[in-house]
Amino acid sequence: MSTLIVIDQPPYGTWAGREALDMAFSLAAFDQPVALLFTGAGVNWLRKLQETSEVEQKSVEKNLSAAPIFGVEAMYADAAACVRYRLTLEDMVAGVVMSESSSDLLNQYKHTAFAG
Repeated sequence: MSTLIVIDQPPYGTWAGREALDMAFSLAAFDQPVALLFTGAGVNWLRKLQETSEVEQKSVEKNLSAAPIFGVEAMYADAAACVRYRLTLEDMVAGVVMSESSSDLLNQYKHTAFAG
């Protein structure tokens, strides 16, 4: 049984993305295959060197760097959303794979959960 968790919410201003990340870590901790797909405004989670002092929250960069440690199998970024938000792989945290077709990716997983 494999699960793809889709995060389409920005990293700050709502807790939906953080809750989705917690769900992914929980599934992985119990040896359940899980991956993350960042799409829409959610691709902004993947930005390196985020400055968060104005929103008075901790950067999500450390959380994402822990994903492989927890056992998250993959982190995907929707290529079209990356273009829209002007993100390249060089701008993103390590380990992200660009996905040209989110629908093809969705079909590869038995379960899909959407943040939000």
